[in-house]
Amino acid sequence: MPLNDRVVVITGAAGALGPAVCREFANAGASLALAGMHLEPLNKLAVSLSLADDRVLTQAANLIDPAEVNTFAQAVRAKFGRADVVLHLVGGYKAGTKVVDLDPADVSAMLDQHLWTTLHMARAFVPGMIEQSWGRVIVISTPLAQAPGAKQAPYAIGKAGQDILMLTLAQELKGTGVTANCIQIRSIETAPPDPVPSKRDETAKPRTGSTPAEITAALVWLCGDEAAATNGARIPVFGRA
Repeated sequence: MPLNDRVVVITGAAGALGPAVCREFANAGASLALAGMHLEPLNKLAVSLSLADDRVLTQAANLIDPAEVNTFAQAVRAKFGRADVVLHLVGGYKAGTKVVDLDPADVSAMLDQHLWTTLHMARAFVPGMIEQSWGRVIVISTPLAQAPGAKQAPYAIGKAGQDILMLTLAQELKGTGVTANCIQIRSIETAPPDPVPSKRDETAKPRTGSTPAEITAALVWLCGDEAAATNGARIPVFGRA
């Protein structure tokens, strides 16, 4: 089944990365189910994609709440009959405090944002993918989940929990036709790069982020049949510098 026959669920669709991902998959012919905290930006995004009504669904959902995730999943099935791909793009960052000074609420917030939302999405959508013997679940992760720096504990803990959940899920999905993978980035660069100078500027800081186009290219590849053997991977998209 080519990409233009897929139903792609995208969470955090109106965030920093979401619009570029939505445009790429829409242009490839996929039908999109878009979720986020607020409906208005999702509806504006859907209009900008120029998709026919039968190819797009927008729904506001608090993904920390499993009941709201289940309601979203039911809406996807009611409109499209199935979900083939889940692209979990939900972000969120809390850091800047030493471990001995941490507010436990900050750790809980990052676990909610990254671990629990991922678990709720997997529980809501993966059983249907297993039933149809094809599916892709992909999250945006970070190398900080494996090698955090100082004062990054809340974010790193949340992302590490998300990674372990995805790697465990991947083991459980072997032989089902469904895969679970992480794409690791350091940051998202939305501004265009500076023009290349005629002589290297030794004082210029190297770009360490990933562009939406670079991240989207990795997502598209993982959603293809040629990526069926890639399961339980942490794919780095941050190696420029």
